[in-house]
Amino acid sequence: MIRKIITLFKIGRKLALSDALNIVSKVYKVPILIKIFFSVLGLFGKKSFNQNYNEEERLCRSMESMGITFIKLGQFLATRPDIIGEKLSEQLQTLQDKVPAFSRDLALNEIKYGVGIDNYKDYLNISEPIAAASIAQVHKAQIKHDGILKEVAIKVLRPNIKKVFNEEIEALMLLAYLIESLIKKTKRLKLLEVVFLLKEITNHEMDLRFEAAAANEFYENTRNDVGFKIPKIYWKLTSDNVLTLDWVDAISIREVKKISTLGVNLKKLARDIIQHFLRHAVRDGYFHADMHQGNLLVDNSGQLIFIDFGIMGRIDKINRRFLAEILYGFIKRDYKKVAQVHIAAGLVPQNVNSEELAQALRSIGEPIFGQSVKDISGGKLLKQLFDITEKFNMQTQPQLLLLQKTMVVVEGVARKLDPDANIWEISQPVLEKWLKDTKDPINEIGNILKNTSEVLKKLPDLPQVMDKANQALTFFASGQIPQNSNTYSSLNEKKNELKSFKNQSIIGLIFLVILSIIVF
Repeated sequence: MIRKIITLFKIGRKLALSDALNIVSKVYKVPILIKIFFSVLGLFGKKSFNQNYNEEERLCRSMESMGITFIKLGQFLATRPDIIGEKLSEQLQTLQDKVPAFSRDLALNEIKYGVGIDNYKDYLNISEPIAAASIAQVHKAQIKHDGILKEVAIKVLRPNIKKVFNEEIEALMLLAYLIESLIKKTKRLKLLEVVFLLKEITNHEMDLRFEAAAANEFYENTRNDVGFKIPKIYWKLTSDNVLTLDWVDAISIREVKKISTLGVNLKKLARDIIQHFLRHAVRDGYFHADMHQGNLLVDNSGQLIFIDFGIMGRIDKINRRFLAEILYGFIKRDYKKVAQVHIAAGLVPQNVNSEELAQALRSIGEPIFGQSVKDISGGKLLKQLFDITEKFNMQTQPQLLLLQKTMVVVEGVARKLDPDANIWEISQPVLEKWLKDTKDPINEIGNILKNTSEVLKKLPDLPQVMDKANQALTFFASGQIPQNSNTYSSLNEKKNELKSFKNQSIIGLIFLVILSIIVF
């Protein structure tokens, strides 16, 4: 616990000497005790305020300079406007996860340790770092696979990154607990739970077997999809700190001018992005949930390539049906049907008046159809839908919240390519086909057989790893820790540990005071 306190003071000093607290104070009312605490910590040190940048850039650069824990904290809080407010959330969304690379020699040692000396010999021509982030960096190499020389990407964790992160996050949990104990008004923010949740999610992200298993399942689901590609995973050369997968020669989707010079049809590409996303969500129930521009590539033929599978979303069959039916219902402006689907699926209580629910749904749908094409958004529609149905006691669906957040990002990416993309027209054929296919009884039998084979297929792909990763993503989507989960029990253990520490500290302090009185 002494180490936690020392780490906490180091973190506090970093924060005190940065510009982050000043900027946050302008948007969010920071309790006076916290301001005093950090002011004291920053008394004897050089403050680094980036006055050449605007507030948004200064906040992000301050958090970047404080290292992985604050980078991850900032990225996580960007998804929680309910805690930090919309303005601060928007500022943090521009936070970049880029840090200097570590040396090739260090990386080679990590790779040897991860895959073992014998497997390490399979690599040829490992390059200098190609890209670097706070958790890992990427190298290019070659391997011989089935007698063929193949180019691969090696993602390798930073040395000691787990130790550094967990020490700092433990200290932040102590800080969160102390703030909640001393300032009662902050209890509603559930600071300790937020930090604990960040710890769970990031520790899953720092086990690259999770990402490998996610990529492998995604690859199996989509290998027959035209115009879409997932790099192949090489399990023999993958461990908790090393991930090896096919290298792809492609261009980031943010480089619109470069893509257009290849002769790629940008309107078709925008359409493909939206349709692939919806197809994966409703057909497979498994979708890429981090579809920002950095994770989408385009090759010379215009084929879409997805990378970075740290955050994936999963939707069960009932919710897939629900999702397809409500989106299609809105497209057709059949609000009664959408209301009936809510009731039939048990998403709202059976005693809800379907006419009243339909009227509420109409209040969402009709304004959308009066908007220009560029203002239509399926993601915003879902957000409004969840807000409305909450009033009818609809149960929170965490996986749908994650999907809604991803849909907003997907639509934004598509609109960069084609500002006039009509989300409804693009979505309609995918939803129609899935709804038609699932009503076919022959297909239903086929699905049962397919589901059985999928279970067998995943046996070598660490199903327990996927279960844990999926649980973490559910937490990420809802921002909550379910009370029947192992994580909830762990959180309570952590609270008891911190409470015990606080009591011991008080007793220790009283003892020192009494000792001082006796001695002096």
